[in-house]
Amino acid sequence: MDVSKQSLTEAVSRNIISAQQADDLLAFFAEQSQQKTTFSLTHVLYYFGGLIAIGAMTLLMNLGWESFGGAGIVVISLLYAAVGLKLTHRFASKNHTIPAGICATFVVCMTPLAIYGAQQWLGIWPDSTQYQDYHRQVRAYWLYMELGTLIVGTIVAWRYKYPFLIMPVGVTLWYMTMDITALISGGDHSWELRQLVSLYTGLLMTSLAFWVDIRSRHTADYAFWLYLFGVTAFWCGLSLQESDSEISKFLYFLINLTMIFVGVLLVRRVFVVFGALGSCGYLGHLAFNVFEDSWLFPVALTAIGLGIVYLGILWQKHEKFISQRARASLPAPLRELLESKLHS
Repeated sequence: MDVSKQSLTEAVSRNIISAQQADDLLAFFAEQSQQKTTFSLTHVLYYFGGLIAIGAMTLLMNLGWESFGGAGIVVISLLYAAVGLKLTHRFASKNHTIPAGICATFVVCMTPLAIYGAQQWLGIWPDSTQYQDYHRQVRAYWLYMELGTLIVGTIVAWRYKYPFLIMPVGVTLWYMTMDITALISGGDHSWELRQLVSLYTGLLMTSLAFWVDIRSRHTADYAFWLYLFGVTAFWCGLSLQESDSEISKFLYFLINLTMIFVGVLLVRRVFVVFGALGSCGYLGHLAFNVFEDSWLFPVALTAIGLGIVYLGILWQKHEKFISQRARASLPAPLRELLESKLHS
């Protein structure tokens, strides 16, 4: 619920609160709105500009930087990081928390480039592979860059405590599992192996996100990016598995339905979006493969759809009672997490 200045003025006129309390509340809500991410032009500009700056030094890095040599890359990376830290402190002092978080994240994203430059400088880079391949190829020797990024990311996140800082940590964890698997398997980069690694990595990262979600339930949303990358990795790895068994496909459908339920329970849209995509994919498989020549299938599917709508009506009527009874049996941390989601 949004609280406007006019609403507070009306509360003052009715002697519900004093004028000083209204001013204090208005300042408090203004501060909270700075910290909360909303779909506004201001926040779109923040993230769009920040992602362009981050992408320029990561995904969009071209071969021109190789001409600086290892030492040049290290020096330039450190200068960029210093500018990022300076901007972080400047924005933080003015209570611009989102720009401050983006600049701190920019510093973390410079880490793999700096480590790459240092390895080139010291002459210990193993082959002719260049930095721009870091985001495209699975290689065991990226591990030094990834470990360094995790260390720097953890330190910066501990120091500044901005939720956006979890984004490069989540990406690096995803990359690291791929590269560790390549190291263990002796360089096996097969598509089947990548699918399995993505599936189990996503499952582990989603579990980590849930743990972070519970731990940070009274503060900021530090779990968002871990959920995003975890669910994406898990769902992609799961959906790319091949099987001719209808039982396996039905289990896939049940997993996607479970994801929708979990998404609603935790108020995490990423579960709902991917769960809905998977469920629709399975229904499409039934329509165009299993029941291709059946006129009864669309009728049955319509009835099921309307039945789900009616189930929603029943849930709306009894939601409060069922939710209270269900939450009463949960552990206190999980109950507090769900209650905070319901009132957010």
